[in-house]
Amino acid sequence: MTAEPIAACGIAAVTVDLDDTLFPQASWLDGAWDAVAGAGETLGLDPHMLRRSLAAIAASGSDGGRIIDRALAAIGCSDVDLPALTPGLVAAFRAHAPLHLDCYSGVEAALALVRAQVPVACITDGDPHIQRSKLRALGLADSFDAVVFSDEIGRQFRKPHPAPFLRALDLLGVRAHETVHVGDRPAKDVAGPGAIGMRAVRVRTGEYAGQSGDAAGTKPWQTFDDAARALTAIAALLAGEDQPALR
Repeated sequence: MTAEPIAACGIAAVTVDLDDTLFPQASWLDGAWDAVAGAGETLGLDPHMLRRSLAAIAASGSDGGRIIDRALAAIGCSDVDLPALTPGLVAAFRAHAPLHLDCYSGVEAALALVRAQVPVACITDGDPHIQRSKLRALGLADSFDAVVFSDEIGRQFRKPHPAPFLRALDLLGVRAHETVHVGDRPAKDVAGPGAIGMRAVRVRTGEYAGQSGDAAGTKPWQTFDDAARALTAIAALLAGEDQPALR
């Protein structure tokens, strides 16, 4: 699909996803599963078995949810065991807060290039406590004009629900048609903003990098290999430079 160049579209703001868009979520999860396995050992579980089970369940896809419960079941814990084991393991998961995480290469500089020209917001699903700790570890806590944690609106309003996108537009003082959203998940970061008239740029990184086809009948405005390339192209167009990749 051919898109109209951004420079001719009056783009007034950019919004971005966090997990698997600005950094590899797996780098955070690796430490989180270590923490859960360590907590499991204090509860009498085999930490190596639990760690392997957590990794295997997570690798099968995060959309299934209840990863800890499913991992416990996979190593032989019964429904009777779960009420005694799960709270402590979930607490260990939530408490995981690494001091440092790495963004995908070039992301920080590309974000700064865009933000020098238009306001930028981050829109992210998940436990707000965890998501805030990720932003701090990534060094991105002060890199946005607004951050929308969809769970603070309500878990039922996670992307692709329009609520978090509309909240970001309200905070930035812009309209949907003049805003570009950058994210990795077709079903959330393409279908969600597309449904309210935002332009969606998909990046092929993380868990959903290989997913093909459109999500919910909505095509991305453009697709890039990663967020740094996408944001750099947007910044260049906002600066009035010709960018054939975004035509």
